[in-house]
Amino acid sequence: MISDETTAGAATGPGGTPPGPSAVRPDNTIDPVFSDEDGPADPAYPGKAGTDPGEPAFSAEPAVVSGIEPADPAVDVTPAFSGEQAADVTPTDPAAVADPVFAEPSEDAPSLVDGDAAPDPASATLPPELAEAARALFGDRLDLAAAYAELLATDGVVRGLIGPRETPRLWERHLLNCAVVAERIPEGASVIDVGSGAGLPGLVLAIARPDLTVTLVEPLARRTTFLIEAVQRLGLTRDVRVFRGRAEEAAAGSRDREPLSADIVTARAVAPLDRLASWCLPLLAPGGRLVALKGASAADEITEHAEAVIRLGGGTPELHRCGEGVIEPPATVVEVVRERVVNPRRPKKPKRSRGGRRRGDR
Repeated sequence: MISDETTAGAATGPGGTPPGPSAVRPDNTIDPVFSDEDGPADPAYPGKAGTDPGEPAFSAEPAVVSGIEPADPAVDVTPAFSGEQAADVTPTDPAAVADPVFAEPSEDAPSLVDGDAAPDPASATLPPELAEAARALFGDRLDLAAAYAELLATDGVVRGLIGPRETPRLWERHLLNCAVVAERIPEGASVIDVGSGAGLPGLVLAIARPDLTVTLVEPLARRTTFLIEAVQRLGLTRDVRVFRGRAEEAAAGSRDREPLSADIVTARAVAPLDRLASWCLPLLAPGGRLVALKGASAADEITEHAEAVIRLGGGTPELHRCGEGVIEPPATVVEVVRERVVNPRRPKKPKRSRGGRRRGDR
C-alpha cells in the first residue's frame, strides 16, 4: 500500500554521516516552491531507463538496464518547478515544450495503467533474500519504498521509464543500489538529482532519508509528469520538488528565479565523468560534492577525465564502494568536491526588441 505519511520526522541515514559539507537548508524566501500545490500535471530531462532498444548506456549505470535513454544536453525545454499552475501540455508527449510555470498534477489525474494491459505489480515484490538489506536501508519507511517499486513496475513500465525486463530486479539493481548512496550524504543536506528520469537515485534517497531536501532535475515531459505524480502519491511533497529543465538552466537561473544550488548533486546513468562534471559542479557551492553512481569502468573514467574535472573547478575524483556488507556487489560511486568557481554563470537578461527596448518595458 502507498503510505500517506509525510517526511516531518527525521531519520538517521544508512551508514551514518560521513565527513562532508555542512547542510545548507534552502532559502524559502528565494525559492519557496515545493511540489505541494494542486494543478494539472506537467512535464520534462534526459534521464534513465526507457524502452527504446539498442541504446548505449554510459558507465554511470551500475547495471545494464533495458532501453536506456542517454542524456542529451541539447534537448530544448523551458525550465520550471513543480508548484504553480501548469501550461496546457499533453503529459505523455516527450517533445512538448511548456511555458516557464510551476506544475502540479490534479488529484483526480487518471493513471495510464488500466485494464488488462496493466503490468502485474507483483513483479516488484521484495525478494526474501533481499528483505534484510531493504530493512536496514529503509527502516520504518520500507512500505513507502515498496509503494515506489510498485509505481515503477506499473506506471513506470507503461510510460517507458523502466524496461519490462527490469521489473523482477527492481529491488536488487535499482532501489537498494541507489539507497546505499545515502551513506555518502551528510545529515540534513540538500540534494539535487540531475537527470532524475524515473527518480533514481533522487526519490530513493528521499524515501530512505527523510532528513534530506531533494530537487529532481529532469527536462523530458513524460518523465517529469511521472515524477510529480509519484511525489504526490508517496506523500513526499514537503521535502521533494521537481524542476523541469536541464542542469545548465537550473544552475544559470533566470530573471525570475535564483540559480539552484545544493550541498550534494547526484547522478545515475547520465554521462561520462567530464561532461557530468561540467553540468553538475555549477550546481554546488564550493565544498559541495558530486556523488555519481558509476559502473565497472569507474576507475578508467577517473584516469581519463581527472584533468578535465580539475579544469572545471573540481578536486581529484575519488572512487568509493557503498553498501559493503549490505548489498552484493556494493555500489560504485565517484565523488568530486567543487574546490573553486570557474566561469560563474550569470542570470539571463531579457532580450531587446528591434526597437531597442527590452521586452516587457513600457
